[in-house]
Amino acid sequence: MTSMTHHAAGVTGGVDTHGLTHHAALIDPLGRHLADREFPATARGYRSLLAWLRTHGHLAAVGVEGTGAYGAALAKVLAAAGITVVDVDRPDRKTRRLHGKSDPIDAYAAATAVLSGRATGTPKTRDGVVESVRVLRCARRSAVKARTQAINQIRALLVSAPAALREQVAGLHRAALIATLARLRTGTDLASPLAATKAALRRLARRHQGLDTEIAELDAEIRPLVQHAAPRLLALFGVGPETAGQLLASAGDNPERMRSEAAFAHLAGVAPIPASSGRTHRHRLNRGGDRAANNALHTIVLVRMRHHPRTRAYVERRTREGLSKKEIMRCLKRFVAREVFRAITSTRTAPPTGQATQADLTTAA
Repeated sequence: MTSMTHHAAGVTGGVDTHGLTHHAALIDPLGRHLADREFPATARGYRSLLAWLRTHGHLAAVGVEGTGAYGAALAKVLAAAGITVVDVDRPDRKTRRLHGKSDPIDAYAAATAVLSGRATGTPKTRDGVVESVRVLRCARRSAVKARTQAINQIRALLVSAPAALREQVAGLHRAALIATLARLRTGTDLASPLAATKAALRRLARRHQGLDTEIAELDAEIRPLVQHAAPRLLALFGVGPETAGQLLASAGDNPERMRSEAAFAHLAGVAPIPASSGRTHRHRLNRGGDRAANNALHTIVLVRMRHHPRTRAYVERRTREGLSKKEIMRCLKRFVAREVFRAITSTRTAPPTGQATQADLTTAA
């Protein structure tokens, strides 16, 4: 631990977070290093860290790295104590090449980012129904991946399976294929490749069935939570429980932390980035932001392009104007982001709306 005997009003804290320990540091209003110290990443350690921060004068704010991961619990403790918590991105590779890497260096860097105004993000509170949706969707997402792996392994095994077994299930759709394989009789002689293949296919098919049941149970649990959290969002055309759940998880339990719909567009990676030079004035695709939220908006746009009359009319008009399909989809994703932001930040008692006006579609362009 390093320290300096210097107490000043308006000190700023920074915390470098890890799985087992957190390293805290303090700087004065001029950015001078005051002290740093390591604390265990436990409930008692969080309280000790907060008490230590307060011993150096009035605490203006604390920058915490990884408020969505290792720093989530600490951020909750600090916020509950009335401390202004700022979400700080980890230093990029260029900065670390220039200044090195250590826990004290990263903690001081977090504090400096807050004092300089470079870091201004408000962490998600993670204390409401949206957090419940997020954790349940984690389980659902892993179940869906496991189910996909199971069916892929089944098809791979069938490619090289004995001809008699392949012919038995040839032409069956997935549901019938899984049901048939789950009923296979393997016999007792697993030294036979045919018997071993049947045993493997039966286990994979039954795993697939179990995952089907698990996903259905999770869907039944998630759907009412999403409906409770944002009924206006579900009322939008093309928005289902899956896409709504992802957009809610990306926004968090405190969507008011995003000061405007433009901020949400940046979060979802649908805000065009200037790419002009000289006499060339253009914008390019934003490849940053939350890619899962971006994918949810993409899904909504695809549904609307196929089934929403006004969206289809908009696509036809913009196509006649010379825009490509990708350019049109970028415009639509930006518009949908605006609509989603309004839905998730509105009061739950407000009447649902899902109809896009022609003026809105024109603005999206």
